[in-house]
Amino acid sequence: MKAFFSILFLFFSLSFVRAQPPSVPAEKGTIFGAKTTADNAINVDQLPAVMQSNKGEKTAVKIKGVVTAVCEEMGCWIKIKSPTGDMMVKMKGHSFFVPLALNGKEVVIDGMAEEKETSVEQLKHYAEDANKTKEEIAAIKEPKKEIIVEAKGVLVL
Repeated sequence: MKAFFSILFLFFSLSFVRAQPPSVPAEKGTIFGAKTTADNAINVDQLPAVMQSNKGEKTAVKIKGVVTAVCEEMGCWIKIKSPTGDMMVKMKGHSFFVPLALNGKEVVIDGMAEEKETSVEQLKHYAEDANKTKEEIAAIKEPKKEIIVEAKGVLVL
C-alpha cells in the first residue's frame, strides 16, 4: 500500500511539472547550444540578399541581430528584429533552450536558414507559446512565407 501511494504521489507531482525556459542569465559571452563565435557574422538585414543569391536553398549562416521575443513555454524559439518584421529562429531539434532573459539582447545565431511557408496552425501555435491573447491568435488567418533559421548555437554579444 505504501508503494501505491508513493507511485500516486509521484504521478501527481510530475503532472504539475511544466517545461519552462532555463532560468539562467544571458550575459555577454554566454553561449547556448553549440559553441560559436561572432567571426564572419552578417547583419540580419543582409540575410535576404544571401538567400536570394542562393536561390532560396537551405544555407549555412551566421547572423547578428536583436532578440524581440522568446518562447515563454520552453525557450525553444526566438524572434529577431529584421527589416521585414520579426524573423523566426528555432533551436535545432529542441536540443537546447534559451532563457527569457535573452529578450532585447544582441546575439549571433549560427545555423541554417531556409525560406518556408509557415501554416496558420503553426503561426497560432507560436502565438500561444508567446502568450498572445485569444483575439490575437484568432486574427491569424493566412500562412506566412518567411526565412526561418534553425540555430545550432546562439552567442550573446
